[in-house]
Amino acid sequence: MRRNRNAKIIATLGPASNSPGQISALFDAGIDVFRLNFSHGSHEDHAKTHATLRQLEKECGRPVGILLDLQGPKLRVGKFAEKNIELQQGQRFDLHLEDVEGNSERVQLPHPEIFEALAVGSQLLVNDGKLRLKVVSFDQKVAQTEVIVGGEISDHKGVNVPDMYLPISPLTEKDLDDLEFGLSLGVDWVAMSFVQRPEDMEEGRRLIDGRAALMAKLEKPSAIQHLEAIVEASDAIMVARGDLGVEMPQEKVPVVQKRILKACREAGKPAIIATQMLESMIQSPVPTRAESSDVATAIYDSADAVMLSAETAVGDYPVAAVTAMNRIIYEVEQDPLYRRLVDASRPEPGKTVADAICASLHHVSHVMPICTTFTYTESGFSSFRAARERPEAPIIGCTPNINTARKLALVWGVHAVISDDMEDVPTMVRNAIEVTLREGFGELGDIIAITAGMPFGRKGTTNLLRMTRLKEFDD
Repeated sequence: MRRNRNAKIIATLGPASNSPGQISALFDAGIDVFRLNFSHGSHEDHAKTHATLRQLEKECGRPVGILLDLQGPKLRVGKFAEKNIELQQGQRFDLHLEDVEGNSERVQLPHPEIFEALAVGSQLLVNDGKLRLKVVSFDQKVAQTEVIVGGEISDHKGVNVPDMYLPISPLTEKDLDDLEFGLSLGVDWVAMSFVQRPEDMEEGRRLIDGRAALMAKLEKPSAIQHLEAIVEASDAIMVARGDLGVEMPQEKVPVVQKRILKACREAGKPAIIATQMLESMIQSPVPTRAESSDVATAIYDSADAVMLSAETAVGDYPVAAVTAMNRIIYEVEQDPLYRRLVDASRPEPGKTVADAICASLHHVSHVMPICTTFTYTESGFSSFRAARERPEAPIIGCTPNINTARKLALVWGVHAVISDDMEDVPTMVRNAIEVTLREGFGELGDIIAITAGMPFGRKGTTNLLRMTRLKEFDD
């Protein structure tokens, strides 16, 4: 089964969508990668879902990507004596490190890392930014704050600290347990939350040890300050706009989104736009016009993938949400303006043989009637670099490694297929022709462009570009 678009769709599975029938329907509607959100659900639940996805993969004959999304640290206030407390603008409200019963004047904030990073004037956001507190004074155990924006507060509401760096690992004990469990299942991508600096990726990279690709979720303004270095330390980036919109002025989020997409395109790393893309479809069978425009903007900006969260996890219309997103992407990619924008934002190729080959591939697909760009890849590197160029012809990523094929399910324009190792150029050409015809990417007489690395089977050696016509072979 081939898609008729280049940008990919990720769907979060949950109570509304994790049955075998719903998962199959979501895949048929257009899902390329399925997200397992480890903030919810038990290991047993996720294991069942994983098994269902791998069974789907066998039935459809196409690699299916699975993304494990780690919860990360959760900063929360403690408990209140009464169910709900109303804070008034201008009043004093104290935050205690030690255990105290919350009331209208105080509550526990059981996070010593926050107290270590406090400064007079620091702001803390509570309940998704609905309440805003400013630090007036503090010591090692108590912070006195002034309520800048009041409202209702209750037990265990989340706390955001937008203007400070917290000396805290992005991997909690729960995350470490979840990570090892997910890797034992065989997930393809791991998304790390609460990334603030490129150093935060080092522990995840070490623990994963090549068993999956590593994705950084950009949720905090401090991460944007180190954007290029975090992109370099990651295999992909998720733009978590919900948390970014809490921790920075919302009007800055679209600008930051474009900056992240540009950085990822230049680095040849996939970028995923996430959060509230079709939010109204949690309860509505159709998206709003603004939501359709939001998805379209991400595609015009050359995002590799767009993601659905609550829309498919708990929404009333999960399949309709995927169908709507699929249609929006398709329409944008048919627009001549889309191709002009993609080409105009094309980064300069790096000074490597692989980039020289892939830049030539882009040029060839522009001046010749190429039906397919065919990349042979062991690790996925060749397909990643080809996708960076955004060629006009679709990319077939051919690999002998099933794990590589699953990873490529996330990458712009790549249709991943499994094939045996190639032994020589004639075998390589014949295989490319047969796969292209079998997968429905061309007809007899069409031209394909092939990239590969020689000697065969060695990672990171893309050094060959060949063009050939599709033909029949006499066995």
